[in-house]
Amino acid sequence: MLHDRIQAMRRRVRDRGYKVFRNSPPPCIVEEGRRRGLSLMRRASLLTRRMCECEQPLIFPDERIVFTRTIGPIPPLFDPDEFDAFFPGRQPRDLMPINNLCADWELLLREGLTRRRETARRSLQDATGADRDFLEGAVETIDAVLALAERYAEQAEAMGKSDVAAVLRRVPAGPAETFWEALQSLRFCHAVVWLSGHFHVGLGRFDQYMTPYLEHDLATGRLSENEARQLLAEFFVSLNKDSDIYAGIQQGDNGQTVMLGGITPDGRCAIHRLTYWVLEISRDLALIDPKINLRIDSCTPRDLMILAAELTQKGLGFPQFSNDEQVIPGLVRHGYSLEDARDYTVAACWEFIIPGRGADVVNIGAVSFPAAVDTAIRTALASGGDMATIRQLVRRQIAEQVASQIEAVRPMVKLPAPYYSIFFRDALEKGQDISRWAKYDNLGIHGAASADAADALAAVDRLVFQDKTVSPRELLDALQSNFEQAEPLRQRLTEESPKVGNDDEAADRQLQFLFEAFADACETVSLPASCASGRKIVRPGTGSAMYYLWLAQGSPGPMREPLVGATANGRKAGDPFSANLAPSHLAAVAGPISVLKSFAKIDYSRIANGGPITIELCSCAFRTEEDTAKLADFVMLVTQFGCQQMQLNTLSLAMLKEAQQHPDRHRNLIVRVWGWSGYFCELAPEYQKHILSRHEYAGA
Repeated sequence: MLHDRIQAMRRRVRDRGYKVFRNSPPPCIVEEGRRRGLSLMRRASLLTRRMCECEQPLIFPDERIVFTRTIGPIPPLFDPDEFDAFFPGRQPRDLMPINNLCADWELLLREGLTRRRETARRSLQDATGADRDFLEGAVETIDAVLALAERYAEQAEAMGKSDVAAVLRRVPAGPAETFWEALQSLRFCHAVVWLSGHFHVGLGRFDQYMTPYLEHDLATGRLSENEARQLLAEFFVSLNKDSDIYAGIQQGDNGQTVMLGGITPDGRCAIHRLTYWVLEISRDLALIDPKINLRIDSCTPRDLMILAAELTQKGLGFPQFSNDEQVIPGLVRHGYSLEDARDYTVAACWEFIIPGRGADVVNIGAVSFPAAVDTAIRTALASGGDMATIRQLVRRQIAEQVASQIEAVRPMVKLPAPYYSIFFRDALEKGQDISRWAKYDNLGIHGAASADAADALAAVDRLVFQDKTVSPRELLDALQSNFEQAEPLRQRLTEESPKVGNDDEAADRQLQFLFEAFADACETVSLPASCASGRKIVRPGTGSAMYYLWLAQGSPGPMREPLVGATANGRKAGDPFSANLAPSHLAAVAGPISVLKSFAKIDYSRIANGGPITIELCSCAFRTEEDTAKLADFVMLVTQFGCQQMQLNTLSLAMLKEAQQHPDRHRNLIVRVWGWSGYFCELAPEYQKHILSRHEYAGA
């Protein structure tokens, strides 16, 4: 049961009550950097320092875990007229701010910032050039964070909150010794990563690194269970304070993910009391942050799965489920050590990363399966080709798209990250920040709209080449005219051809073919290694992120992915594709179990960048405790069938439509958008429309 104090904090966060205090002016880094002749690395450390100095300590009377942002925008590191000097021969699009990663937060809690600073100073003794720049910058950022923590402590003392002040004077400077200290240290240092200009900052395996502090406090009587739960709830509320100014495609797309459960690096069960608590408190708070992910396997306790199903039932759009029995072998096959693979978490959405060891760029773009298939179909139909011709052309199209995506990021320059690197293993010891070195530095690429593409292949195979009831010219003309004057044919393509999601071998074989071609193309890419493993690879995935709309309707910014017109599964130009692994919006499927069976046929050992099966459920399906238990059993089929990831969204179609008409009545309505959850009424109209279309399909 959440205290009234926590409920008041929750209301203040949802009312954005903290925004009135956001008035500190951002510092000007460019002018000072020019005057002092600073390198880009030192400008980055100066940014962290000046942002910390400009922050005004803000503590609300009811708070025990503190930090509230008082500065809005992050200032730039350089002006456009300095670009060529810093990045000769590059273009602005080549720059990559460090983002979408997860630090080793256990390292912070175990050592504290003072010990990290000592490590940096030891490495400085023999450092020169860029290494020295980084280490000096790291020390500067640590000093800045410690100074800000002291100003917060002074403010707490002035307010008569001596217990809060005492915590702030122990952490983040020193190692955390209590659960309260661990939560406060994490809140403070995680917030400064955002202040330093990074985004999509994950929290990793939260229940693993926090459990020792919780269990010690409970065993010694320092905290009661109720006191510990209230601290945890307050920490979760605090993560929602500043998210309205975090970078993302839409409000809520901020990457504040936590991963629960799974196994330890040495293979033991990693489910703890705290695993359950996180789910329970997330259910009771009903906020969009943190985004909850749960690692499962065939031995996951049923009561934990029922608890997870309760969150789904509430309509939060999480937890997202990852199947260790598929994920871990896939990562090992892609060059990750077994111990590291067992320690995986997810980036902002679902892509697999190793906390504190991986600087992988997990989202460089998307291969448009519909574009590859549509180009191949139109070319073959016009030239008299058969299905073998189409498949050959699809392979070529996918390979060309992969090559194009890779060429676009070859000039990529990662911007320096002196503060963030403090929490990555060996960065201070080696004197190299994560923009230059990490144990893993691979690339991830999405494979988008696979069901629509597979359905198009299956339709052509069945109606044009097997049954011969549709002529190549008839179909080609219909595609080129966007089915004008060809509605009967469009209906046949929609209703009479095989569809992914029905456990239909004819359609699912095309799905398997697409991902095999995708994996083949990625495995042939050669990239210069810049990581400890000595190997840099391209990881293909099954997600779609925002591309499910962009590929069909166009990106709001520059994009390399080809747009797609009308497709042979009966979809008209401009209509969105299905998100991630989900049946096409045009498919009438037998049920959710057949959906799992279709997508279980993908070889996930070769497709290891992540991407969930996405299923929409009507809230009317949850009326009793038995219904919730059945949902838990359904989720466990993910492990039985051999699927990789799954996410579920539960909402009422009527409520969605009412929320569009009366947003003030539904301001707390949460939906799953792609790999994250947000408030429905805060989404742009095109995303609201697509979510409605998904639920209209699901309710059909």
